[in-house]
Amino acid sequence: MYFRLMIPRLLAIVAVCVIAASLGACSKNKDADYKEQSVYEIYSQALGYLEEGRYKEAAAYFDEVERQHPYSVWATKAKLMSAYAQYQNNKYDDAVTALDRFIAVHPGNRDIAYAYYLKALCYYEQIADVQRDQTLTRKALDALQEILTRFPGTTYSRDARLKIDLTRDHLAGKEMAIGRFYERRVQFLAAINRFKVVVDQYGDTTHSPEALERLTESFMALGLVEEAQKAAAVLGYNYPGSDWYRDAYAIVEGKSMPAAASGAKPWFKFW
Repeated sequence: MYFRLMIPRLLAIVAVCVIAASLGACSKNKDADYKEQSVYEIYSQALGYLEEGRYKEAAAYFDEVERQHPYSVWATKAKLMSAYAQYQNNKYDDAVTALDRFIAVHPGNRDIAYAYYLKALCYYEQIADVQRDQTLTRKALDALQEILTRFPGTTYSRDARLKIDLTRDHLAGKEMAIGRFYERRVQFLAAINRFKVVVDQYGDTTHSPEALERLTESFMALGLVEEAQKAAAVLGYNYPGSDWYRDAYAIVEGKSMPAAASGAKPWFKFW
């Protein structure tokens, strides 16, 4: 009977010992995970990982610089380098978050222009095919234009200007894709609205001649001959030697029926 009563007490003592041992082991592991190093050791290790292409580890070590040495001169630089490592690892959301934090906390830092530029690149490199949503393309355009506004005359602004042209051309391409979609379905008013966006907002892109020609097609299909002639005239004035103008001229002169985009339904003459 006494032995039976002792068993629960022995088990309780053993359990306490096991828990204590576990806590001790956890404490040791925790101590092992946290290894205090000099700022130079941590930063050098981070750079080493970066050179090896181990971007995840590099970002973690750059973050460790700030964690262990938040008031050192290297901590600020490490924040930006961590964002760069995330960018190289294609972790664009993490990079943008880190860059926004850097910009907010260090607006006067000498590397602030680069921070804005790297943020723009994070959006720019995610630009998707024109058949997909273009939210990131618009964010890229906004970020690139901000570089021109804040840092004119810099190397970053010169590269941003080139990327802005490509980004605007991409957004115009999206509008053209939607316009052709409506045109193929004989929804001319909806198509006209899209083609007008290209002419009015992206008139300096490579899509402008086609947009004017398709405006001519759509206006003629609705019987709006005068509007069609105006669109063709603008096309002829700006792009007199283009195939798009020759097609538009033939349409308004009645020498050719408008040709819908590839795969269109049969074209009906409405005028």
